[in-house]
Parts: sequence; structure tokens; C-alpha cells
Amino acid sequence: MDRAEAWRLVQEHVSNRNIVKHMLAVEAVMRALARRLGEEEEGWGLAGLLHDLDYDRTRDDPPRHGPTTVEMLAGADVPAAVTDAILAHNRHKPASAPIETALLAADPVTGLIVAAALMHPEKSLAACDADFVVRRFGEKRFAAGADREQIAQCREVGLEVEEFLALSLEAMTAIREELGL
Repeated sequence: MDRAEAWRLVQEHVSNRNIVKHMLAVEAVMRALARRLGEEEEGWGLAGLLHDLDYDRTRDDPPRHGPTTVEMLAGADVPAAVTDAILAHNRHKPASAPIETALLAADPVTGLIVAAALMHPEKSLAACDADFVVRRFGEKRFAAGADREQIAQCREVGLEVEEFLALSLEAMTAIREELGL
């Protein structure tokens, strides 16, 4: 599956515009991580873009989130590493490969960064800097839904939290127009 086909699936199956923006943000972070770690960028990007493909079908049935996406992708030419990462991102399997751990960390970091951008007086990703996001990361009550322990799993792929936050902010800033921030 190429990126164009994955994007078509997102447009066909995900009606919530905010979830689509989240999926785009996670894709951007995953691609940046792949480049940084010398991994295969297309597969990592697909994992980020497709990880919430089942949102419309599972929003009221969280235990099915992840496996339903894998079912939706059955028959498509999607690498097992991508479907394994999708299963691992909400713990339907232990994260054992770098792509799995990366998606586990990338998923919540995008929410933290969006919240930081919206808190900034300019309400813009471009106005945020890494230090601003790092300070927000340290405030446990800020964007409380952004699981800090999950974000900190970036250490398992060789990045310190501050470095991961800066990389993620840069990746999201590069697609800020698509994200509306």
C-alpha cells in the first residue's frame, strides 16, 4: 500500500476532522522518527496515518480499537510491521519492535503539542518552541490525557524526551497548514 491509497482509506472511513488531523500529525512524527533512526520511512508513515482508521467503528467499543483496523486492512498490501504497530499502539500486543514503540509514543505526543499550541498566545505551532513544549510536558495537569509514561517510551528507541518533543514539534510544524495550527 502506498501513501495515496492509505489517504484514500482515511478519507473514506474517518468522518471526524479532528481525528483525521491527529492521524496526519502522528504520520508526520512517525516519518520524522524513521528518518532520525534510519528506519523505513514509508512503513512508519503508514503506521501513523492508519493507526486510528477504525475510529468511526470503534469509538463506542474501545476494546475493538486496533484489531478492527487490522481487519479493515485485510487483503491490502500492508506490511506486518505496520499492522503489528497498530495493534501495539493501544496494547493489543506488547510493543517489541522499534516501530511499535515509536507509534506508542507518537500517538499521545501529538495531543500534548496541539494543546501547547492552542495555549500559546498566537495559537500556532510555529509560535511554539521546544522549551515551551518541554515545560508543558512537565505540568502533569496540562493536557492530562497525553500519557507522559507512554510519551517517555521514546527512550526505548534511543531518544530522550526533550529530543523527542523537539522532533515531534518540528514534524508537526512542517504540516501546520494541514493541521490548521
